[in-house]
Amino acid sequence: MIPTRQQAIELFQKYNQSESLTKHAICVEGVMRYFAQKYGEDEEKWGIIGLVHDLDYEKYPDEHCVKTKEILERENWPEDYIHAILSHAFGICTDVEPKHIMEKILYATDELTGLITTAVLVRPDKSIHSLSLKSVKKRWKDKRFAAKVDRGIITKGAEMLSMPIEELIEETIEAMKTVAKQLGLGGSKL
Repeated sequence: MIPTRQQAIELFQKYNQSESLTKHAICVEGVMRYFAQKYGEDEEKWGIIGLVHDLDYEKYPDEHCVKTKEILERENWPEDYIHAILSHAFGICTDVEPKHIMEKILYATDELTGLITTAVLVRPDKSIHSLSLKSVKKRWKDKRFAAKVDRGIITKGAEMLSMPIEELIEETIEAMKTVAKQLGLGGSKL
């Protein structure tokens, strides 16, 4: 079964009610679609994987990814979708290493979206449209800022992609602009 976006949304909503987790899912979906387009890949597939990557996190935080695998297998999702989703937590709660470009993008940008979102929310205009690389890099250095964001994972992801961290940040900002309105990060420009 190849899941549709609607099926993915319904499944996500079955296990998640948190507004912040829903916004994160939409954010990562948007980022994955952006990068899929950039690399000439399947936007729908990449987006759906981004959308459900934290499927079990709200209900089963101590069994993150374990429950996702069970749920997706029960729903007859394709193995490559499941593998990609599990790979986003490589070295944290799974031993599924990101291999495909899609998996590496998901791994590298999942944490980064949190840092960028927080950087936008402390801006006076609350707009991602005016956020610069320089601003994010300044926040990056302050370990107290968005303290839960694991910068090591982002760095490791950039290395997996053979992409300078600056380029990864810039591209992720651009990707997040595509869903800024849904995330409430459009500021006064939308």
